[in-house]
Amino acid sequence: MTSDPIWQPLVEELACRQRADRKAEFWLRDDDAVDPTPALDRLLDLTGEFAVPVTLAVIPALTDEKLVVRLDEAPHATVAIHGWAHRNHAPEHQKKQELGAHRPREAVLDDLARGLTHVTDLHGARAVPMLVPPWNRIDAGLVSDLGSIGFSALSVYGPPRPASLAVINSNVDIMDWHGTRGCRDHGLLVQAIIAQLQHAIDGGEPVGLLTHHLVHDESAWLFLERLFTVTAHCEACAWLPIRTLIGRSAGRGK
Repeated sequence: MTSDPIWQPLVEELACRQRADRKAEFWLRDDDAVDPTPALDRLLDLTGEFAVPVTLAVIPALTDEKLVVRLDEAPHATVAIHGWAHRNHAPEHQKKQELGAHRPREAVLDDLARGLTHVTDLHGARAVPMLVPPWNRIDAGLVSDLGSIGFSALSVYGPPRPASLAVINSNVDIMDWHGTRGCRDHGLLVQAIIAQLQHAIDGGEPVGLLTHHLVHDESAWLFLERLFTVTAHCEACAWLPIRTLIGRSAGRGK
């Protein structure tokens, strides 16, 4: 257990939950996996050490059997579909988007169907039919068609919106994309996690941690190690596999 005062508020929050016999639920999504790399090895080793299930959002157009071989050694990892090629089709003045209204609807859906087939053919039962849109953006008009091409879940970032399929969103991003482009301040991240845990008491979603192993600095790795250490020592904590969350969402009729 860490004695770092930055983490003490989370330790106390988890202790309160344990005394109240109330679970603190987490899940982990990591984006942009393609090939085996030292950074991916580090992520898989760290999550494996703490028995944390990890969902890798894999870019279909850029991946092949090399990733399959590596993940055969990581039974705690599942893979989701990260768009098709993680290619921006938006004009320069707009936010980046692969799955927007900038191309014909049929072309976008064809790419997604091809991506789902490719990743499923490669990974078999390791693959989950969940779409993770690049940059966490998708044209709202496409969502209703995802089920017809084989998807059963969608994961973006932020509060979930009603949809015709399960929506399992990330809600705590560890990276400071608009500032240092390294890890966010650890104290602010701890506060964000506590806020999400308290929101979950009122019917909100579990803590959905979002990471990007390829761009982690040492601060990001240290944050993950300390978070896993704190949660590993609390019986009230549960790191959930993505299939559990999809099944739960489907059971609620989404």
